[in-house]
Amino acid sequence: MSVLRVGNASGFYGDRFTAWREMLDGGELDVLTGDYLAELTMLILGRDRMRDPSLGYAKTFLRQAEGVLGTALERGVTLVTNAGGLNPAGLADAIRSLGDRLGLQVRVGYVEGDAIQRPDALTANAYLGAFGIAACLDAGADVVVTGRVTDASLAVGPAIARFGWTRDDLDALAGATVAGHLIECGAQVTGGNFSFFTELPDGGHRPGFPIAELHPDGSSVLTKHSGTGGAVTVETVTAQLLYEVGGPDYLGPDVVTRLDTVRLEQEGPDRVRVSGVRGTPPPDTLKVGVNNLGGFRNAMTFVLCGLDIPAKAALVRGQIEESVGTEGLEFTLARTDHPDTGDTEAASALLHVHLRDGDKSRAGRAFSAAAVELALASYPGCTLTTLPGDATPYGVFTADTIAQDEVEHVAVLPSGERVPIPAPIVTATPAEAPAREVTAVPAPAATRRGPLGELVGARSGDKGGDANLGVWARTDATWPWLRDWLTVERLAELLPETAALTVERYELPNLRAVNFVIRGLLGQGVAASTRFDPQAKALGELLRSRVVDLPTEVPA
Repeated sequence: MSVLRVGNASGFYGDRFTAWREMLDGGELDVLTGDYLAELTMLILGRDRMRDPSLGYAKTFLRQAEGVLGTALERGVTLVTNAGGLNPAGLADAIRSLGDRLGLQVRVGYVEGDAIQRPDALTANAYLGAFGIAACLDAGADVVVTGRVTDASLAVGPAIARFGWTRDDLDALAGATVAGHLIECGAQVTGGNFSFFTELPDGGHRPGFPIAELHPDGSSVLTKHSGTGGAVTVETVTAQLLYEVGGPDYLGPDVVTRLDTVRLEQEGPDRVRVSGVRGTPPPDTLKVGVNNLGGFRNAMTFVLCGLDIPAKAALVRGQIEESVGTEGLEFTLARTDHPDTGDTEAASALLHVHLRDGDKSRAGRAFSAAAVELALASYPGCTLTTLPGDATPYGVFTADTIAQDEVEHVAVLPSGERVPIPAPIVTATPAEAPAREVTAVPAPAATRRGPLGELVGARSGDKGGDANLGVWARTDATWPWLRDWLTVERLAELLPETAALTVERYELPNLRAVNFVIRGLLGQGVAASTRFDPQAKALGELLRSRVVDLPTEVPA
Protein backbone atom coordinates (compact mmCIF):
# COMPACT_ATOMS: atom_id res chain seq x y z
CA MET A 1 0.00 0.00 0.00
CA SER A 2 3.02 2.30 0.28
CA VAL A 3 3.44 2.66 -3.50
CA LEU A 4 0.76 3.42 -6.08
CA ARG A 5 1.71 2.34 -9.61
CA VAL A 6 -0.06 4.58 -12.13
CA GLY A 7 0.48 3.89 -15.81
CA ASN A 8 -0.65 5.85 -18.83
CA ALA A 9 -1.88 4.38 -22.12
CA SER A 10 -2.89 7.44 -24.13
CA GLY A 11 -1.43 10.90 -24.59
CA PHE A 12 -3.92 12.21 -27.15
CA TYR A 13 -6.98 11.26 -29.19
CA GLY A 14 -5.35 9.02 -31.79
CA ASP A 15 -2.46 7.61 -29.75
CA ARG A 16 -1.28 3.99 -30.10
CA PHE A 17 -4.46 1.89 -30.12
CA THR A 18 -2.80 -1.19 -28.58
CA ALA A 19 -1.23 0.67 -25.66
CA TRP A 20 -3.99 -0.26 -23.20
CA ARG A 21 -3.42 -3.95 -23.86
CA GLU A 22 0.38 -3.53 -23.78
CA MET A 23 0.27 -1.77 -20.43
CA LEU A 24 -2.09 -4.26 -18.80
CA ASP A 25 -0.12 -7.26 -20.04
CA GLY A 26 3.33 -5.76 -19.48
CA GLY A 27 3.52 -5.85 -15.69
CA GLU A 28 2.04 -4.79 -12.38
CA LEU A 29 -0.22 -1.74 -12.23
CA ASP A 30 -2.76 -0.32 -9.79
CA VAL A 31 -4.24 2.36 -12.06
CA LEU A 32 -4.16 2.86 -15.82
CA THR A 33 -4.98 6.31 -17.14
CA GLY A 34 -5.72 7.66 -20.59
CA ASP A 35 -5.55 11.29 -21.71
CA TYR A 36 -7.57 12.10 -24.84
CA LEU A 37 -8.31 15.80 -24.56
CA ALA A 38 -6.55 18.77 -26.11
CA GLU A 39 -7.82 22.14 -27.23
CA LEU A 40 -8.28 20.86 -30.78
CA THR A 41 -9.95 17.65 -29.50
CA MET A 42 -12.63 19.64 -27.70
CA LEU A 43 -13.43 21.37 -30.98
CA ILE A 44 -13.68 18.01 -32.76
CA LEU A 45 -15.95 16.61 -30.06
CA GLY A 46 -18.06 19.77 -30.18
CA ARG A 47 -18.65 19.28 -33.88
CA ASP A 48 -19.48 15.59 -33.25
CA ARG A 49 -22.10 16.59 -30.72
CA MET A 50 -23.63 19.14 -33.09
CA ARG A 51 -24.34 16.24 -35.45
CA ASP A 52 -25.44 13.81 -32.74
CA PRO A 53 -26.17 14.96 -29.15
CA SER A 54 -25.49 11.44 -27.86
CA LEU A 55 -21.80 11.77 -28.87
CA GLY A 56 -19.19 14.21 -27.62
CA TYR A 57 -16.84 11.60 -26.11
CA ALA A 58 -13.74 9.86 -27.48
CA LYS A 59 -15.22 6.85 -29.24
CA THR A 60 -11.77 5.26 -29.58
CA PHE A 61 -11.61 4.60 -25.85
CA LEU A 62 -14.81 2.56 -25.99
CA ARG A 63 -13.28 0.33 -28.66
CA GLN A 64 -10.08 0.00 -26.67
CA ALA A 65 -12.01 -0.82 -23.49
CA GLU A 66 -13.81 -3.66 -25.23
CA GLY A 67 -10.52 -5.55 -25.47
CA VAL A 68 -9.18 -4.84 -21.99
CA LEU A 69 -12.07 -4.28 -19.58
CA GLY A 70 -12.24 -7.91 -18.49
CA THR A 71 -8.47 -8.06 -17.94
CA ALA A 72 -8.50 -4.86 -15.88
CA LEU A 73 -11.31 -6.14 -13.65
CA GLU A 74 -9.62 -9.50 -13.21
CA ARG A 75 -6.31 -7.92 -12.20
CA GLY A 76 -7.82 -5.16 -10.05
CA VAL A 77 -6.51 -2.33 -12.23
CA THR A 78 -8.65 0.80 -12.09
CA LEU A 79 -9.15 2.72 -15.35
CA VAL A 80 -9.27 6.53 -15.21
CA THR A 81 -9.76 8.60 -18.35
CA ASN A 82 -10.88 12.00 -19.54
CA ALA A 83 -12.27 10.40 -22.71
CA GLY A 84 -15.72 11.58 -21.56
CA GLY A 85 -14.93 14.89 -23.25
CA LEU A 86 -18.15 16.86 -23.57
CA ASN A 87 -20.36 13.96 -22.51
CA PRO A 88 -18.91 11.98 -19.58
CA ALA A 89 -22.35 10.68 -18.62
CA GLY A 90 -22.82 9.33 -22.14
CA LEU A 91 -19.49 7.50 -22.08
CA ALA A 92 -20.21 6.13 -18.60
CA ASP A 93 -23.50 4.71 -19.89
CA ALA A 94 -21.74 3.23 -22.90
CA ILE A 95 -19.17 1.51 -20.66
CA ARG A 96 -21.92 0.02 -18.52
CA SER A 97 -23.63 -1.26 -21.67
CA LEU A 98 -20.30 -2.68 -22.83
CA GLY A 99 -19.91 -4.48 -19.51
CA ASP A 100 -23.39 -5.95 -19.81
CA ARG A 101 -22.65 -7.15 -23.33
CA LEU A 102 -19.40 -8.77 -22.18
CA GLY A 103 -21.01 -10.29 -19.10
CA LEU A 104 -18.96 -8.15 -16.73
CA GLN A 105 -20.05 -6.36 -13.59
CA VAL A 106 -18.34 -2.98 -13.85
CA ARG A 107 -18.78 -0.09 -11.44
CA VAL A 108 -18.51 3.19 -13.31
CA GLY A 109 -18.25 6.65 -11.79
CA TYR A 110 -17.93 9.91 -13.63
CA VAL A 111 -17.15 13.56 -13.02
CA GLU A 112 -19.08 16.47 -14.46
CA GLY A 113 -19.54 20.18 -13.95
CA ASP A 114 -16.80 21.42 -16.25
CA ALA A 115 -19.23 22.63 -18.94
CA ILE A 116 -19.58 26.43 -18.70
CA GLN A 117 -22.16 28.60 -20.40
CA ARG A 118 -20.55 31.02 -22.83
CA PRO A 119 -22.68 32.91 -25.38
CA ASP A 120 -22.21 31.65 -28.92
CA ALA A 121 -19.40 29.26 -27.91
CA LEU A 122 -19.22 25.80 -29.44
CA THR A 123 -17.55 24.49 -26.28
CA ALA A 124 -16.56 26.11 -22.99
CA ASN A 125 -15.07 23.95 -20.25
CA ALA A 126 -13.37 24.64 -16.95
CA TYR A 127 -10.28 22.64 -16.05
CA LEU A 128 -11.40 20.77 -12.93
CA GLY A 129 -9.17 19.20 -10.31
CA ALA A 130 -8.66 15.72 -8.92
CA PHE A 131 -10.95 15.45 -5.89
CA GLY A 132 -13.98 14.37 -7.94
CA ILE A 133 -11.98 11.48 -9.35
CA ALA A 134 -10.90 10.54 -5.83
CA ALA A 135 -14.51 10.54 -4.61
CA CYS A 136 -15.50 8.08 -7.35
CA LEU A 137 -12.57 5.81 -6.47
CA ASP A 138 -13.37 5.99 -2.75
CA ALA A 139 -16.86 4.74 -3.66
CA GLY A 140 -15.40 1.66 -5.35
CA ALA A 141 -15.40 2.64 -9.02
CA ASP A 142 -13.62 0.27 -11.41
CA VAL A 143 -13.70 2.91 -14.15
CA VAL A 144 -13.77 6.69 -13.72
CA VAL A 145 -14.71 8.89 -16.66
CA THR A 146 -14.23 12.64 -16.68
CA GLY A 147 -14.74 15.56 -18.95
CA ARG A 148 -12.26 18.45 -18.93
CA VAL A 149 -10.04 18.01 -15.91
CA THR A 150 -6.40 19.01 -15.88
CA ASP A 151 -4.32 16.29 -17.50
CA ALA A 152 -2.34 15.69 -14.31
CA SER A 153 -5.56 15.14 -12.32
CA LEU A 154 -5.91 11.69 -13.84
CA ALA A 155 -2.93 10.62 -11.71
CA VAL A 156 -3.48 12.96 -8.75
CA GLY A 157 -7.02 11.67 -8.12
CA PRO A 158 -5.96 8.05 -7.56
CA ALA A 159 -3.15 9.24 -5.26
CA ILE A 160 -5.63 11.25 -3.15
CA ALA A 161 -7.85 8.18 -2.85
CA ARG A 162 -4.96 5.84 -1.98
CA PHE A 163 -3.10 8.04 0.50
CA GLY A 164 -5.99 10.01 1.98
CA TRP A 165 -4.57 13.42 1.16
CA THR A 166 -6.62 16.51 1.92
CA ARG A 167 -6.46 19.94 0.34
CA ASP A 168 -3.92 20.90 3.01
CA ASP A 169 -1.36 18.38 1.72
CA LEU A 170 0.02 20.88 -0.78
CA ASP A 171 3.50 19.42 -1.21
CA ALA A 172 2.13 15.92 -1.80
CA LEU A 173 -0.45 17.24 -4.27
CA ALA A 174 2.29 19.18 -6.06
CA GLY A 175 4.52 16.12 -6.28
CA ALA A 176 1.70 14.04 -7.71
CA THR A 177 0.92 16.86 -10.16
CA VAL A 178 4.48 16.65 -11.48
CA ALA A 179 4.15 12.88 -11.82
CA GLY A 180 0.83 13.31 -13.62
CA HIS A 181 2.31 15.93 -15.95
CA LEU A 182 5.20 13.62 -16.74
CA ILE A 183 3.07 10.63 -17.77
CA GLU A 184 0.13 12.51 -19.34
CA CYS A 185 1.72 12.61 -22.81
CA GLY A 186 2.42 8.91 -22.93
CA ALA A 187 5.68 7.95 -24.61
CA GLN A 188 7.04 11.51 -24.66
CA VAL A 189 8.63 10.84 -21.25
CA THR A 190 10.10 7.47 -22.28
CA GLY A 191 12.01 8.67 -25.34
CA GLY A 192 9.28 9.77 -27.73
CA ASN A 193 10.03 13.03 -29.57
CA PHE A 194 13.38 13.17 -27.73
CA SER A 195 16.13 15.45 -29.04
CA PHE A 196 18.76 12.74 -28.64
CA PHE A 197 16.69 9.83 -29.97
CA THR A 198 19.73 8.32 -31.70
CA GLU A 199 21.19 7.61 -28.25
CA LEU A 200 18.21 5.52 -27.11
CA PRO A 201 18.78 1.76 -26.89
CA ASP A 202 16.30 1.06 -29.70
CA GLY A 203 16.95 4.28 -31.59
CA GLY A 204 13.52 5.56 -30.59
CA HIS A 205 11.60 3.01 -32.70
CA ARG A 206 8.84 2.03 -30.28
CA PRO A 207 9.07 3.61 -26.83
CA GLY A 208 7.04 1.99 -24.10
CA PHE A 209 4.39 3.87 -22.18
CA PRO A 210 5.23 5.33 -18.75
CA ILE A 211 4.54 4.42 -15.15
CA ALA A 212 4.72 6.69 -12.10
CA GLU A 213 5.34 4.92 -8.80
CA LEU A 214 3.77 7.38 -6.38
CA HIS A 215 4.65 7.50 -2.68
CA PRO A 216 2.64 8.87 0.28
CA ASP A 217 4.75 12.06 0.44
CA GLY A 218 4.07 12.86 -3.22
CA SER A 219 7.50 11.84 -4.47
CA SER A 220 7.62 9.39 -7.33
CA VAL A 221 9.77 7.21 -9.54
CA LEU A 222 9.22 7.39 -13.29
CA THR A 223 9.71 4.08 -15.06
CA LYS A 224 8.23 1.76 -17.69
CA HIS A 225 7.56 -1.93 -18.10
CA SER A 226 10.63 -4.12 -18.48
CA GLY A 227 11.45 -5.03 -22.05
CA THR A 228 9.66 -2.11 -23.68
CA GLY A 229 11.44 0.34 -25.98
CA GLY A 230 12.77 3.79 -25.34
CA ALA A 231 14.33 4.80 -22.05
CA VAL A 232 13.60 6.68 -18.83
CA THR A 233 16.50 8.99 -18.03
CA VAL A 234 16.92 12.33 -16.33
CA GLU A 235 16.99 13.91 -19.78
CA THR A 236 13.84 12.23 -21.13
CA VAL A 237 12.06 13.27 -17.94
CA THR A 238 13.44 16.81 -18.16
CA ALA A 239 12.17 17.08 -21.73
CA GLN A 240 8.62 16.20 -20.74
CA LEU A 241 8.73 18.35 -17.61
CA LEU A 242 9.44 21.37 -19.85
CA TYR A 243 6.57 20.56 -22.21
CA GLU A 244 3.76 23.13 -22.38
CA VAL A 245 4.64 24.93 -19.17
CA GLY A 246 5.25 28.58 -18.39
CA GLY A 247 6.98 30.06 -15.36
CA PRO A 248 8.06 28.33 -12.16
CA ASP A 249 4.48 28.54 -10.81
CA TYR A 250 2.52 25.74 -12.50
CA LEU A 251 -1.07 26.73 -11.76
CA GLY A 252 -3.63 24.04 -11.08
CA PRO A 253 -7.10 23.83 -9.53
CA ASP A 254 -5.87 21.99 -6.42
CA VAL A 255 -2.34 23.34 -5.97
CA VAL A 256 0.24 25.65 -7.48
CA THR A 257 3.25 23.46 -8.18
CA ARG A 258 6.68 25.05 -7.90
CA LEU A 259 8.56 23.66 -10.89
CA ASP A 260 11.78 25.25 -9.65
CA THR A 261 11.77 22.86 -6.68
CA VAL A 262 11.65 19.65 -8.71
CA ARG A 263 14.68 17.43 -8.31
CA LEU A 264 15.48 14.56 -10.67
CA GLU A 265 17.87 11.72 -9.93
CA GLN A 266 18.72 8.60 -11.92
CA GLU A 267 17.92 5.83 -9.45
CA GLY A 268 18.72 2.93 -11.78
CA PRO A 269 18.16 1.75 -15.34
CA ASP A 270 14.88 3.27 -16.58
CA ARG A 271 14.14 4.66 -13.13
CA VAL A 272 14.19 8.40 -12.35
CA ARG A 273 13.29 9.65 -8.88
CA VAL A 274 11.25 12.87 -8.70
CA SER A 275 11.41 14.58 -5.32
CA GLY A 276 11.56 17.86 -3.45
CA VAL A 277 8.43 19.30 -5.06
CA ARG A 278 6.77 22.10 -3.14
CA GLY A 279 3.23 23.36 -3.49
CA THR A 280 1.35 26.51 -2.53
CA PRO A 281 -2.42 27.17 -2.35
CA PRO A 282 -4.24 27.19 -5.69
CA PRO A 283 -5.71 30.33 -7.27
CA ASP A 284 -9.36 31.14 -6.64
CA THR A 285 -10.13 30.77 -10.36
CA LEU A 286 -10.17 27.96 -12.87
CA LYS A 287 -8.99 28.18 -16.45
CA VAL A 288 -11.80 27.93 -19.02
CA GLY A 289 -11.03 26.77 -22.54
CA VAL A 290 -13.44 28.18 -25.14
CA ASN A 291 -13.82 27.00 -28.73
CA ASN A 292 -15.77 28.99 -31.31
CA LEU A 293 -16.28 28.36 -35.00
CA GLY A 294 -14.18 31.00 -36.71
CA GLY A 295 -15.30 30.54 -40.29
CA PHE A 296 -14.09 28.48 -43.25
CA ARG A 297 -10.65 27.79 -44.67
CA ASN A 298 -9.00 26.35 -47.77
CA ALA A 299 -5.46 26.02 -49.06
CA MET A 300 -3.69 25.38 -52.35
CA THR A 301 0.04 24.82 -52.92
CA PHE A 302 1.93 25.81 -56.07
CA VAL A 303 5.28 24.26 -57.06
CA LEU A 304 7.76 26.86 -58.36
CA CYS A 305 10.77 25.27 -60.05
CA GLY A 306 14.07 26.68 -61.21
CA LEU A 307 14.78 30.35 -61.84
CA ASP A 308 12.91 33.54 -60.89
CA ILE A 309 11.21 32.03 -57.84
CA PRO A 310 10.19 35.38 -56.26
CA ALA A 311 8.83 36.67 -59.56
CA LYS A 312 6.83 33.47 -60.10
CA ALA A 313 5.37 33.77 -56.60
CA ALA A 314 4.48 37.41 -57.22
CA LEU A 315 2.70 36.49 -60.44
CA VAL A 316 0.57 33.87 -58.71
CA ARG A 317 -0.25 36.26 -55.90
CA GLY A 318 -1.45 38.94 -58.29
CA GLN A 319 -3.55 36.47 -60.27
CA ILE A 320 -5.21 34.93 -57.21
CA GLU A 321 -5.94 38.32 -55.66
CA GLU A 322 -7.47 39.51 -58.92
CA SER A 323 -9.73 36.45 -59.01
CA VAL A 324 -11.00 36.28 -55.40
CA GLY A 325 -9.96 39.56 -53.77
CA THR A 326 -7.34 40.15 -51.08
CA GLU A 327 -9.35 39.74 -47.88
CA GLY A 328 -8.41 36.66 -45.85
CA LEU A 329 -5.63 35.58 -48.23
CA GLU A 330 -2.26 34.52 -46.88
CA PHE A 331 0.77 33.61 -49.02
CA THR A 332 3.79 31.73 -47.64
CA LEU A 333 6.80 31.04 -49.87
CA ALA A 334 8.90 28.13 -48.61
CA ARG A 335 12.32 28.32 -50.24
CA THR A 336 12.96 24.60 -50.39
CA ASP A 337 14.77 24.99 -53.74
CA HIS A 338 18.46 24.32 -54.34
CA PRO A 339 20.43 25.90 -57.19
CA ASP A 340 21.97 23.94 -60.05
CA THR A 341 20.48 20.53 -59.27
CA GLY A 342 19.37 17.82 -61.66
CA ASP A 343 16.36 16.84 -59.55
CA THR A 344 13.00 18.61 -60.05
CA GLU A 345 11.92 18.34 -56.44
CA ALA A 346 15.25 19.64 -55.12
CA ALA A 347 15.02 22.60 -57.53
CA SER A 348 11.51 23.59 -56.41
CA ALA A 349 10.05 26.00 -53.88
CA LEU A 350 6.51 25.79 -52.52
CA LEU A 351 4.02 28.64 -52.46
CA HIS A 352 1.27 27.93 -49.95
CA VAL A 353 -1.88 29.99 -50.45
CA HIS A 354 -4.44 30.03 -47.61
CA LEU A 355 -7.85 31.65 -47.53
CA ARG A 356 -10.00 32.13 -44.43
CA ASP A 357 -13.45 33.65 -44.70
CA GLY A 358 -16.85 33.63 -43.05
CA ASP A 359 -18.36 32.89 -46.46
CA LYS A 360 -18.02 29.18 -47.22
CA SER A 361 -18.67 29.65 -50.93
CA ARG A 362 -15.82 32.17 -51.35
CA ALA A 363 -13.38 30.03 -49.37
CA GLY A 364 -14.53 26.89 -51.13
CA ARG A 365 -14.64 26.03 -54.80
CA ALA A 366 -14.46 29.68 -55.86
CA PHE A 367 -10.97 29.85 -54.36
CA SER A 368 -9.63 26.41 -55.27
CA ALA A 369 -10.98 26.64 -58.83
CA ALA A 370 -9.32 30.02 -59.26
CA ALA A 371 -5.99 28.41 -58.38
CA VAL A 372 -6.46 25.44 -60.71
CA GLU A 373 -7.50 27.70 -63.59
CA LEU A 374 -3.98 29.15 -63.58
CA ALA A 375 -2.45 25.84 -64.67
CA LEU A 376 -2.00 26.94 -68.30
CA ALA A 377 -2.04 30.70 -67.74
CA SER A 378 0.62 31.54 -65.16
CA TYR A 379 4.36 31.02 -64.61
CA PRO A 380 6.45 28.51 -66.58
CA GLY A 381 6.28 25.02 -65.09
CA CYS A 382 3.09 25.79 -63.20
CA THR A 383 1.85 22.84 -61.17
CA LEU A 384 0.02 22.27 -57.88
CA THR A 385 0.26 19.60 -55.21
CA THR A 386 -3.39 19.99 -54.20
CA LEU A 387 -6.64 19.16 -55.93
CA PRO A 388 -9.54 21.61 -55.91
CA GLY A 389 -11.74 21.11 -52.87
CA ASP A 390 -14.40 22.68 -50.73
CA ALA A 391 -13.76 24.80 -47.64
CA THR A 392 -13.72 23.30 -44.19
CA PRO A 393 -14.78 24.98 -40.94
CA TYR A 394 -12.10 25.99 -38.47
CA GLY A 395 -12.20 26.84 -34.81
CA VAL A 396 -10.74 29.60 -32.67
CA PHE A 397 -9.50 28.83 -29.17
CA THR A 398 -9.47 31.37 -26.35
CA ALA A 399 -9.06 31.04 -22.61
CA ASP A 400 -10.53 32.91 -19.70
CA THR A 401 -11.24 32.16 -16.05
CA ILE A 402 -14.11 31.52 -13.69
CA ALA A 403 -14.25 31.60 -9.91
CA GLN A 404 -13.76 28.14 -8.42
CA ASP A 405 -16.84 28.46 -6.25
CA GLU A 406 -19.02 29.24 -9.29
CA VAL A 407 -18.40 25.78 -10.79
CA GLU A 408 -20.60 22.86 -9.75
CA HIS A 409 -17.95 20.15 -9.62
CA VAL A 410 -19.83 16.87 -9.08
CA ALA A 411 -18.72 13.26 -8.66
CA VAL A 412 -21.39 10.81 -9.79
CA LEU A 413 -20.68 7.60 -7.89
CA PRO A 414 -21.26 4.08 -9.25
CA SER A 415 -24.45 3.98 -7.17
CA GLY A 416 -25.75 7.05 -8.99
CA GLU A 417 -25.36 9.28 -5.94
CA ARG A 418 -24.24 12.78 -6.85
CA VAL A 419 -21.58 14.18 -4.53
CA PRO A 420 -20.71 17.89 -4.79
CA ILE A 421 -16.99 18.61 -4.63
CA PRO A 422 -16.49 21.89 -2.76
CA ALA A 423 -14.02 24.45 -4.00
CA PRO A 424 -10.81 24.90 -2.00
CA ILE A 425 -11.22 27.20 0.98
CA VAL A 426 -7.63 28.41 1.06
CA THR A 427 -6.51 30.05 -2.17
CA ALA A 428 -3.84 32.53 -3.11
CA THR A 429 -2.80 34.66 -6.01
CA PRO A 430 0.63 33.43 -7.14
CA ALA A 431 3.22 36.16 -7.30
CA GLU A 432 4.71 36.75 -10.72
CA ALA A 433 8.14 35.22 -11.11
CA PRO A 434 10.73 38.00 -10.94
CA ALA A 435 12.49 38.56 -14.21
CA ARG A 436 16.20 37.86 -13.95
CA GLU A 437 18.32 40.52 -15.54
CA VAL A 438 20.60 38.72 -17.96
CA THR A 439 23.51 41.00 -18.63
CA ALA A 440 26.01 40.75 -21.41
CA VAL A 441 28.80 38.36 -20.51
CA PRO A 442 32.29 38.31 -21.96
CA ALA A 443 32.66 36.08 -24.99
CA PRO A 444 34.40 32.78 -24.29
CA ALA A 445 38.13 32.84 -24.81
CA ALA A 446 37.80 30.37 -27.65
CA THR A 447 34.80 29.30 -29.68
CA ARG A 448 33.95 26.92 -32.46
CA ARG A 449 31.09 27.00 -34.93
CA GLY A 450 28.51 24.28 -34.51
CA PRO A 451 24.79 23.55 -34.12
CA LEU A 452 23.41 24.66 -30.76
CA GLY A 453 21.93 21.16 -30.42
CA GLU A 454 25.40 19.72 -29.80
CA LEU A 455 25.18 21.12 -26.27
CA VAL A 456 21.47 21.40 -25.48
CA GLY A 457 18.17 19.59 -25.83
CA ALA A 458 14.80 21.23 -26.40
CA ARG A 459 11.10 20.56 -26.38
CA SER A 460 8.35 22.89 -27.56
CA GLY A 461 4.58 22.91 -27.78
CA ASP A 462 1.39 24.94 -27.87
CA LYS A 463 -1.06 26.50 -25.46
CA GLY A 464 -3.79 28.16 -27.49
CA GLY A 465 -2.18 30.93 -29.49
CA ASP A 466 1.03 30.85 -27.44
CA ALA A 467 4.03 28.56 -27.73
CA ASN A 468 6.51 27.38 -25.14
CA LEU A 469 10.11 26.46 -25.80
CA GLY A 470 12.11 24.71 -23.09
CA VAL A 471 15.87 24.33 -23.52
CA TRP A 472 18.10 22.34 -21.20
CA ALA A 473 21.86 21.97 -20.86
CA ARG A 474 23.14 18.42 -21.08
CA THR A 475 25.85 18.88 -18.46
CA ASP A 476 26.63 20.98 -15.41
CA ALA A 477 29.49 22.57 -17.33
CA THR A 478 27.14 23.77 -20.08
CA TRP A 479 24.49 25.26 -17.79
CA PRO A 480 26.21 28.55 -16.82
CA TRP A 481 26.93 29.28 -20.46
CA LEU A 482 23.37 28.47 -21.58
CA ARG A 483 21.86 30.48 -18.72
CA ASP A 484 23.81 33.62 -19.57
CA TRP A 485 23.96 33.23 -23.35
CA LEU A 486 20.39 32.35 -24.36
CA THR A 487 18.59 35.62 -23.69
CA VAL A 488 15.33 36.85 -25.20
CA GLU A 489 17.37 39.00 -27.54
CA ARG A 490 19.48 36.02 -28.62
CA LEU A 491 16.35 33.99 -29.22
CA ALA A 492 15.05 36.72 -31.52
CA GLU A 493 18.28 36.54 -33.53
CA LEU A 494 18.07 32.77 -33.88
CA LEU A 495 14.29 32.60 -34.41
CA PRO A 496 13.37 35.87 -36.17
CA GLU A 497 9.63 35.16 -36.08
CA THR A 498 9.75 35.73 -32.30
CA ALA A 499 11.35 39.17 -32.53
CA ALA A 500 8.13 41.19 -32.76
CA LEU A 501 6.31 39.16 -30.10
CA THR A 502 6.15 39.29 -26.32
CA VAL A 503 8.53 36.64 -24.99
CA GLU A 504 8.76 35.65 -21.33
CA ARG A 505 11.91 33.90 -20.10
CA TYR A 506 12.14 31.73 -16.98
CA GLU A 507 15.04 29.85 -15.44
CA LEU A 508 14.77 26.43 -13.81
CA PRO A 509 18.25 25.83 -12.36
CA ASN A 510 17.41 22.40 -10.89
CA LEU A 511 16.75 21.23 -14.43
CA ARG A 512 19.61 23.25 -15.97
CA ALA A 513 16.92 24.77 -18.18
CA VAL A 514 15.43 27.98 -19.47
CA ASN A 515 11.85 28.15 -20.67
CA PHE A 516 10.41 30.71 -23.07
CA VAL A 517 6.73 31.51 -23.46
CA ILE A 518 6.16 33.15 -26.85
CA ARG A 519 2.88 35.00 -26.83
CA GLY A 520 0.80 35.00 -30.01
CA LEU A 521 3.15 32.90 -32.14
CA LEU A 522 0.28 30.55 -33.08
CA GLY A 523 -2.35 33.22 -33.67
CA GLN A 524 -5.84 31.97 -32.82
CA GLY A 525 -4.70 28.44 -31.98
CA VAL A 526 -3.93 25.25 -33.86
CA ALA A 527 -7.33 24.91 -35.56
CA ALA A 528 -7.05 28.38 -37.09
CA SER A 529 -3.32 28.49 -37.71
CA THR A 530 -1.86 28.53 -41.22
CA ARG A 531 1.68 28.26 -39.88
CA PHE A 532 3.74 25.39 -41.32
CA ASP A 533 4.24 24.07 -37.78
CA PRO A 534 0.85 25.02 -36.28
CA GLN A 535 1.51 23.56 -32.82
CA ALA A 536 5.16 24.68 -32.55
CA LYS A 537 6.22 21.08 -32.03
CA ALA A 538 9.33 21.57 -34.19
CA LEU A 539 10.31 24.97 -32.79
CA GLY A 540 12.82 23.45 -30.38
CA GLU A 541 14.48 21.42 -33.11
CA LEU A 542 14.68 24.49 -35.32
CA LEU A 543 16.51 26.31 -32.53
CA ARG A 544 18.88 23.39 -31.99
CA SER A 545 19.76 23.36 -35.69
CA ARG A 546 21.06 26.96 -35.68
CA VAL A 547 24.83 27.21 -36.08
CA VAL A 548 26.34 29.44 -33.39
CA ASP A 549 29.62 30.15 -31.61
CA LEU A 550 29.99 27.39 -29.04
CA PRO A 551 32.57 27.61 -26.25
CA THR A 552 35.41 25.20 -26.98
CA GLU A 553 35.95 24.47 -23.30
CA VAL A 554 32.49 22.84 -23.17
CA PRO A 555 32.65 19.42 -24.87
CA ALA A 556 29.85 18.28 -27.17
